[in-house]
Amino acid sequence: MSKDQPATVRRHRAIWISDIHLGTKHAQVEPLLEFLRLNEADHLYIVGDLIDGWELRRAWRWEDSYNTLIQKILRKNRKGTKVTYIAGNHDEFLEHYVGLRFGGVKLVRQAYHRGADGRRYLVIHGHQFDGLTHFNRLLERVGARLYNIILDLNHWMNRVRRQFGFGYWSVAAYLKHKAKSSVKFITQYENAMTSLAHLRKVDGIICGHIHRAEMRPIDGLRYFNCGDWVESCTALIEDFAGNFELIHYHHENPVHRPRRRPRAHDPGARVSRDPVELGA
Repeated sequence: MSKDQPATVRRHRAIWISDIHLGTKHAQVEPLLEFLRLNEADHLYIVGDLIDGWELRRAWRWEDSYNTLIQKILRKNRKGTKVTYIAGNHDEFLEHYVGLRFGGVKLVRQAYHRGADGRRYLVIHGHQFDGLTHFNRLLERVGARLYNIILDLNHWMNRVRRQFGFGYWSVAAYLKHKAKSSVKFITQYENAMTSLAHLRKVDGIICGHIHRAEMRPIDGLRYFNCGDWVESCTALIEDFAGNFELIHYHHENPVHRPRRRPRAHDPGARVSRDPVELGA
């Protein structure tokens, strides 16, 4: 978009974002700031892991853009957007403050959202139903470090690909899509989340945690995962008629500034730009 052209701001009933992981070099803050500038909503849900406390404890990294993002969120709250922050596992240090408000932003473990069509949704980060999180914290942290290594590999591989004129390709998304153990884990996670939705007697569940954007019916319920802002840059939105949409805003990691060809794509992402009606 040219700087001379006025930006079109879209208005939604609700927006869900998750897994920004401030404190890591792969956090895609600039695309998120642009997305929030161009998208307004009555409700904004931050579905966990806004801040990566694990990484900050290991090696402190805090950029000016992080402050800008937090100020942007607080400013939206002051201007009438109801902001709800659901605590995740990487920002578990906030657990001590659950129930309190910071600058008007409510911090909770979970929330309930009533859609424009009357359907009720449970909003939760989802780490509570991840076997690694529940039973082996050390193994989970090792997995987080391994994921960062894969993202580093992804960074250098795509630098080489661009030298040869190829578009962006995601190693992490490919592994998630192809590895049998990863597919099995994702399926088990989705089934656990919908089982929780059944127990809570809601019409659907909105979560994050596994960095896998998705929207589909499972066992008669609506399952939504709003993805992440580490690699895929996805957000879930609801319009004023109660339709949901997954927006894949930006593909590439800004550790280096991409100059991607228009045909470049990420074969591992499963997101939709069109509202999808999922039967209850």
